[in-house]
Amino acid sequence: MDLRIDGKIALVFGASKGLGKAVATQLVQEGAKVILASRNRELLEKTKKEIGAFDVIVTDLKVESDAKRVVGEVCEQYGGVDILVTNSGGPTNGLFQDIKIEDWKDQYQNLFLSPIEAMHAVLPYMKNNNWGRILLITSVAAKEPIMNLTISNGLRAGLMGLVKSISNEVAANGITINALLPGYTMTERLKELNVNEQKISEQIPARRLGKPEELGSLACFLASEKAAYITGQMIACDGGYLKGY
Repeated sequence: MDLRIDGKIALVFGASKGLGKAVATQLVQEGAKVILASRNRELLEKTKKEIGAFDVIVTDLKVESDAKRVVGEVCEQYGGVDILVTNSGGPTNGLFQDIKIEDWKDQYQNLFLSPIEAMHAVLPYMKNNNWGRILLITSVAAKEPIMNLTISNGLRAGLMGLVKSISNEVAANGITINALLPGYTMTERLKELNVNEQKISEQIPARRLGKPEELGSLACFLASEKAAYITGQMIACDGGYLKGY
């Protein structure tokens, strides 16, 4: 299937490893010029060489306005961003009463404000081109709270309303915006949470964890011309984990 994104400029945040890297890899394979953004330059350069990305840029999404800066620099250097993928590292886990207010403030910038900053900066360019794709990588926790992931449960849910709101404003400009809700997927983050793979697999109808490239394939399709009529959606890639509608 020709997704017709050959030569499109794609900016992927959190792209040096995990789900961000998987999305970036698929976009590169479809011919997009992918700019990788993350905190660790050494890891970025390694990933760039490994997957054949176009360029890299260092960023820290916990720093106010840094996402905006990155988008601005990419747009200035390459004339715009056609495909924007927002993605950030998972927040501190813990129960509500055990989480410090400082952690909430820190992750509010990381998980919630940084996508807003990036979208605010990129939309004028996309509107000018009358074409754009915005993908927010969040989590199934946005729809169905997961025990001990209180910050993720709270902040990611708020992004769902944002997706719906913005999609209504920009659809007539040829711009789509969708949220991807990955379930339990084999990444470094899962190891950090000390998840029991066998126990979790038993809760998933597919009876296994997801593969990063499976989310990457979904993202690549949604970023394409073929998905021009899909917008304002929250699409899970979870093997059937979510039980609600």
